[in-house]
Amino acid sequence: MARATWNGVVIADSEDTVVVEGNHYFPRDAVKADVLRESDTHSVCPWKGTASYYTLEVDGATNADAAWYYPEPKDAASSIRGRIAFWKGVTVTP
Repeated sequence: MARATWNGVVIADSEDTVVVEGNHYFPRDAVKADVLRESDTHSVCPWKGTASYYTLEVDGATNADAAWYYPEPKDAASSIRGRIAFWKGVTVTP
């Protein structure tokens, strides 16, 4: 089971992650919705498409743009549709 933690709190748990470029993409329903805040940030990957971001908020602390997802991934990245990955200090243990 993969687990994502930040600021001492488990924010995602799943036995069904997809690993792409070393990042675990968790199913959306495996991520605690109450820690996610929409962000206006976007980035573009040539083969995955346009990523959108979430800021994490845990116990009053925020971690800007620490989670990302691809709302409409390109065909080559279809396996990460509906999934969220983490970085910026979020610990993911497989």
